[in-house]
Amino acid sequence: MRLPGIYRLRRAAKRLRNRFRPTALILLYHRIIDLPSDPQLLCVSSKHFAEHLNILKKYTHSISLQRLNQDLRNETLINRSVAITFDDGYFDNLQNAEPLLGQFGIPATIFVASGYIGSGREFWWDELERLLLRPNILPAAFRLSINGRTYQGELKEWATYGEDDYRCNQEWNILEKDDPTSRHRHYRTLCQFLRPLPDKNRREVLDELAALVCKESQEKMAHRILSAEEISRLDKYSFIEIGSHTVTHPVLSKLSPSEQRAEIRTSKIQLEKIVGHPIKSFAFPYGLKEDYTIETATLVQESGFEYACSNFYDIVYQGTDRFQLPRVLVRDWNGEEFKRRLEQWFLG
Repeated sequence: MRLPGIYRLRRAAKRLRNRFRPTALILLYHRIIDLPSDPQLLCVSSKHFAEHLNILKKYTHSISLQRLNQDLRNETLINRSVAITFDDGYFDNLQNAEPLLGQFGIPATIFVASGYIGSGREFWWDELERLLLRPNILPAAFRLSINGRTYQGELKEWATYGEDDYRCNQEWNILEKDDPTSRHRHYRTLCQFLRPLPDKNRREVLDELAALVCKESQEKMAHRILSAEEISRLDKYSFIEIGSHTVTHPVLSKLSPSEQRAEIRTSKIQLEKIVGHPIKSFAFPYGLKEDYTIETATLVQESGFEYACSNFYDIVYQGTDRFQLPRVLVRDWNGEEFKRRLEQWFLG
């Protein structure tokens, strides 16, 4: 049993330690874009991102992830250092993030899932959004085969989902307690089912669902992934580092050691072929502690990477494991809210 008083004492002691030792933060972004719908909460608007960068420029020591790794290795960490990272490899990292990073002179690392480059497919969560949460017509009842089991879904009156329905519910996201329609309920449930599956099985489910669509909106979705040429362009900027995010963005802890090794090493090889030099950084897909293992981190190190990022909250301090670097997930906050949270993060 955890006593509230003990917890408060530990938290106070941690805050006190953080005031007297150098600490750093690694910020995790995904997308810089304004979209009408963002069910996964991956998007930060260009306006808010510019406000974030302005605050970082004024109140922190903005450095590259590579410099942070060097400082940790050399025990020369500078207090209030901040490194920016992006996961997945969306096109808007080039279109919207890079110009602002260059304007403020702040470096960033972009972790790319190499198997999506040139594939013509969206990330699975974006495909699922398009099939269930965008205007289209689906059967009132449907069945999907998921990893040998039958998933039965009922849409009933929401089988036909029009533009007005979409506009009415476009601000919904997965952190909401309630689901406004049966489509949102199935989106939430299928996200849970698809997340741990190997990429091949996820694609089979999505293809099966796509085949059921009777009529789909022709509006182009803004979920395009960076091409090889665009990655090469980004890499030429001195303030941009390209890192690896596996091939197919799996939950690595659900794969065998040999499958994990293939995901990790193949991505490194594919990206190095594009940029023409060694890839030094890696980010675990999803990145929570249950999404990879200590053995996974060892495989990353054995594959020739110099440092790796996770996705659980903590500050970075001297002695932090450079192959399990914690990060802070950034949402679409305005500058005032971002600054408030920044101070909270540094206090721990």
